[in-house]
Amino acid sequence: MGATLPTRLSLSRLGPCFAAEAGAVDLRSVEDRATLEEIRAGMDEHAVLVFRDQRFADADQLAFAQRFDGELHRKTGSAVLRKNRLGDEALTDISNVDENGALFKADDRRRMYTLGNRLWHTDASFQDPPGRYSMLHARVVPEVAADTEFADLRAAYDALDEALRARLEGLTAHHSIAHSRETLGFEFSEAEREKLKGAVHPLVRVNPRTRRRSLYLASHASRIVGWPVPEGRLLLRDLTEHATQPRFVYRHEWRVGDLVIWDNLATMHRGKPFDDVAHRRELRRVTTLDVAR
Repeated sequence: MGATLPTRLSLSRLGPCFAAEAGAVDLRSVEDRATLEEIRAGMDEHAVLVFRDQRFADADQLAFAQRFDGELHRKTGSAVLRKNRLGDEALTDISNVDENGALFKADDRRRMYTLGNRLWHTDASFQDPPGRYSMLHARVVPEVAADTEFADLRAAYDALDEALRARLEGLTAHHSIAHSRETLGFEFSEAEREKLKGAVHPLVRVNPRTRRRSLYLASHASRIVGWPVPEGRLLLRDLTEHATQPRFVYRHEWRVGDLVIWDNLATMHRGKPFDDVAHRRELRRVTTLDVAR
């Protein structure tokens, strides 16, 4: 038998039941299928991976995402409101600055829209196909804490009692980014709303590689299909409260150069509040589509 090639990826657990930090690796140079498959296997196990000191330019980040998982998500909700200042709708601007680099004013409509990122959500669940892997890169980090929390929806599913797991099988929920923003009082025009009709997805999803089940929740989930709206929303609220208990949550403290990859099939996340009208923060996110379904 031939010699076993040494692994390029070492992982150290970060969270209570998931999330891991990778050892030193420059993802710009990772092109071989073996290493990309190691990263994917790490995602299957940990659901969130942190790669430090990544020196991505925009083109590098887009190229890595395509090498890793193929087709990119470009139908973002924010594209309905404004033109992407970065020049490519696949590169989502998770920042609090305008096209001239100035901080958003407190009452800026663009800032009001991005406040929805503080809700527990799953990227692109309002599209079909939905998002699979998200890759968020830190370019500018404020001097104050501006963390992101992740919840493990696999562990949350496993912790449900057997009767409730059986009840959830086969249920579907309608996801709409307009719904999540409207819960905060954000108002859309009729033309904007027409472009944000949403999508329907199972409430329990299965990883096609590991066959592990997870809840599929988000603030975008507006209702359970076929249920009275109040009853469905109560169930979604209760499941979200269950899934976001501290035992299922990892909180990431950002450093410049961090690239965090998470599996939208297995996690929810939210940005923690900070004084965003006083402190600049710039992050770039690329999300791949779950076309493998």
